[in-house]
This record gives sequence, C-alpha cells and structure tokens, in this order.
Amino acid sequence: MSKLRTTLAAAVLGAAVLAPAVPAQAAGGTPEAQVNTFFREYRRAVLDTKDKSPAEVRAEYLTAELNRELDEWAREHDADPVFRAQNVPLDWSTRYEGSGGGRATIVLTERWGGGAAQDVWYSVGLDTLRISGLEDPPGR
Repeated sequence: MSKLRTTLAAAVLGAAVLAPAVPAQAAGGTPEAQVNTFFREYRRAVLDTKDKSPAEVRAEYLTAELNRELDEWAREHDADPVFRAQNVPLDWSTRYEGSGGGRATIVLTERWGGGAAQDVWYSVGLDTLRISGLEDPPGR
C-alpha cells in the first residue's frame, strides 16, 4: 500500500472514531418523515430483511431512555414494544398531530390483516429529530 493510501486510510478511520454520534435522519428532515423512516427500518429488521437488528435500529433513532421504557413495556406485555403487538403490521401511515415545547407529535397508524388498525403516538425532538416517546393513544 502506498504511503498516500496509508495516510488517507488512517485519516478516514480516525475521523470515523472521533465523529460524534448523530441520530439517523430521514431524507425529508421532518418529524413525520423521521418516524416513517424509523418504522420502515425497524419493520425490515424484525422481518430480517435488513443488515441491522431491531435493537440497532432502535438505538439509531430512539433516545436511550425510550429504549429502556420499551424494554420494560415488552416484558410487561409479552409483545413487540414498537408494534404494540406480537406480530408485524402489513402497512402503516403517519400524520402530524401538532407540536409544542420543542417536540412534535406524530401519529402512526398500523394496519393489520383483516382490516384492523391501531394508532401509536410518537414524540420527536424538533432540534434533533430523535424519537423520545412512543405510546398508545391518550385515553386508551
């Protein structure tokens, strides 16, 4: 390997090691696009059609605190904490519900076989687009 190649390889590796962890961001750069991208990537990981595991996808898009909460939810409910079910939804859609306090609320509607649907409410930081909340609809 030439000295130039060795120097370039070392520089690239050094930059990769020193670069701060930045949350993955959807191409659109909106909270709604971020939730849609997260859900698509997570679903692919669960179905084992992606390079990443579900845990890796969650770590990339969600806050550490939310990850801990979802692990607890999974233990209590014996179901996938993102899907809020034991199986994988066939389809989904997202809609912007509102924002305040530096956070946007995005509602993701999961669609299941037989026509059933359920909403899951996401909270997304407007500054980082990191997902910090995921819960059943209010009043449910």
